[in-house]
Order: sequence, then C-alpha cells, then structure tokens
Amino acid sequence: MKRVDDFRLRLGNKEYVPIMIGGMGVDISTSELALEAARLGGIGHISDAMVPDVSDRKFDTTFVKDKTKLYKFNINNMDKSVVQFDLERLAEATRLHVGATMAAKQGDGLIFVNCMEKLTMNAPKETLRTRLSAALDAGIDGITMSAGLHLGSFELIKDHPRFREAKLGIIVSSVRALQLFLRKVSKLNRLPDFVIVEGPLAGGHLGFGFDWKEYDLHTIIDEILAYMRAENIDIPLIAAGGVFTGSDAVRFLEKGVGGVQVATRFTVTHECGMPDSVKQEYFRASEEDIIVNGISPTGYPMRMLKSTPAIGSGIRPGCESYGYLLDATGNCAYINSYNREVQANPDLKTVSVMDKTCLCTHMRNYNCWTCGHFTYRLKDTSHKLADGSYQILSAEHVFKDYQFSVNDEVALPPKQEIAAA
Repeated sequence: MKRVDDFRLRLGNKEYVPIMIGGMGVDISTSELALEAARLGGIGHISDAMVPDVSDRKFDTTFVKDKTKLYKFNINNMDKSVVQFDLERLAEATRLHVGATMAAKQGDGLIFVNCMEKLTMNAPKETLRTRLSAALDAGIDGITMSAGLHLGSFELIKDHPRFREAKLGIIVSSVRALQLFLRKVSKLNRLPDFVIVEGPLAGGHLGFGFDWKEYDLHTIIDEILAYMRAENIDIPLIAAGGVFTGSDAVRFLEKGVGGVQVATRFTVTHECGMPDSVKQEYFRASEEDIIVNGISPTGYPMRMLKSTPAIGSGIRPGCESYGYLLDATGNCAYINSYNREVQANPDLKTVSVMDKTCLCTHMRNYNCWTCGHFTYRLKDTSHKLADGSYQILSAEHVFKDYQFSVNDEVALPPKQEIAAA
C-alpha cells in the first residue's frame, strides 16, 4: 500500500510533501505550528483572523487597547457604523505577525496565510486589500483565500509587485464555485496556483447548507477533476475535510489531487494555540458531542462541540474592541439578536442569545470550540494518562504519521507517565 510520502505536491518548479495544515483562527494555527509544517517539507498556515489582537499578544503592541479607547464613547450605542479600523495599523499588525513568522522559517516547505473574506470589518474591500497586501509585503509564501467566493480579491492586489510571484489559492466546495472564480479572474491572466476543495466534514464554517450530509468530498473532487481535465486546466487540487489518516489522504492522492489539507489532528498538539484545557475537551468528545449549528453571524453553518461556551452566551457585542464581522453598514447579526433579547428581557442582568453568538469575543477567548467531524476519534490517536487526561502530541509526530502510515493505522506516541505541566 502506498504512503503519502510516495507522492509530491508540485507548485511552480518545486515539490513539497503533500501535507498542508489548515489555517485555524484566532491563532489556533500558530506560527509555531506552521513553522513545523514548513520545516518538515510541507505547507503550514497561519491565520490573519483578528490579527491586531494576535499582534498584541505576541509583540506587546496595543492595537486593541487603542481602538477600544478611541471608540469607548460608543460602547453603549447599538449603532456600530462609526467603528472603523485604522488601515495603516491593520497593515502594521499583519506585517508584524507575518514578518516574524517568515523570519523564523526553516526547511524546504512553505508558509501561507489564510485570509477570510467574511471578515468584512465595516469596510469589506478596503480592509481585505490591506490584509492581502500587507501579507505580501511581509514576504508570505502564499495566501489561501477562504470563507467567501473571493470573486474580486485578485483584482484588489493585481498591482502588487508580488501578485504573480506569491502562491495564491482559493477554497471552494463545488465545481460551480470554482467555475465562477475562474471566469471572474480570466481577464487578469492569472490563475490560482492551487485550489483547496473543502468537503462537508471540515471544521469551523462550512461551504454547505444544513443539507451538508447529502454531499461527499470524493464526489466533489471527482466532479472538479473531470471539469478541469475537460477544460485542460492544470491547477493542483488540495482535498480537505475529514482526512483523518494517511490512508485517507492516499485515497485522494491516487485520484490525482496534488495534496491534502488537514487540521483536526493538529488541534491537540503542543504547537496548537488552544489552551490545554480545551484540547482535553476535544480528546474527550464523543460523536454525539459534535454538532452543526447556525449561530455564526456570517450566515454559514458552523461545526463545533455542543459544550461550546459561546452557545447561548449573551455577552455584550464587543465591536469597539473587535468588530471584525461588521458589514459595510456597520451591522452584525449578533447585534440584532442581542438587542432583541435585551428588549424582551429588560429585567435580566445577563440575557441568553441562542440563535447567534459574538464570534469575535468568543474566538478571541477560545470559547468557540469549532471542530472537524472526526474530532471524536482524537482519543484514539493518543494515550489516556493515569490522571484521566490525554497526552498532548507533537506536531512532528502527527505530520509524520500522515506522511508514513499505512492500512488506516494511526501511530501512537511514546507514552508519558504523567501529564505535561
């Protein structure tokens, strides 16, 4: 039986181990996790989700504090249209995060940044252009454009000096979405360098409706491969969503995809940015604990643990500090839901909001436990220790297990006698 290591992902004139670690925000896919993927010859992602906050944590900047102070007068006002991002400070935060990561890179692999179109930030076009351009300025190897169709994103950076040098790719969940994107960018004479095809078992936001169970990644991949061959389009596809073992990956690689994107198994590694207490929640999860709901203000269904603290939370909207999901009019679906509950329950000190959540605040505080469908299998990838906790893994161990495993097996790490402090 073949192993993932028998294949290579070709981008441009270079080849890589065909393993890509997905971009999980906010700083769940840390620089350290991405750097390990690159060191081992694959591709790692960092995320630009809420990058000013990430910068504050990593570099002791004060982007969030300063923004909060600037808009403090508006905290009790439910009209958030006045809350804007300083584009130069946004660019500075992006350059700090991306630049420091790239400066630390070793090995033959690549580091990409995941850039979500749905982070509209009260100025969708302007903030997206700033984020994309600043990442290119800071030397990122490539950009994965996610959470949206990105029909205008290439246009935003077409004049950047690295527009044709950096690796640019998109995430789609159907052949139709890919066709729309390729048609839109055809006038730029600049095809994407890779296309990530994300199926319905992926973590976090889904590119499907609540009928996601009716779709299958293998079928979608087959449809896109057939379309690309018929149109003589040569772009590497990356299969993503539910690729839990090296053997799962091989089944896609044998179809002709260029690589696989994986994430769930890296959520329980030392390099992952989630607190260790949350990693234990992922280890303990059963299949029944994993749900798909509509609480995201983006409008996309989202997969998460049903014990997620964000579910039902009635926290005050934190737009003056964050505001990443404010649309072009300064509105967010959570603000509407929060206002409705406050008006309906004027005597309650804290309301419960069940239909939406303040995604910014809860993601920032690691209280929105998004996950992949197969998270319930994580307990089978590690050891349960004497104290009842599960052994946290290394990113290198998980990466190499994907790279070299066969027969649907998962290699367990050497067992620790006690949990790590």
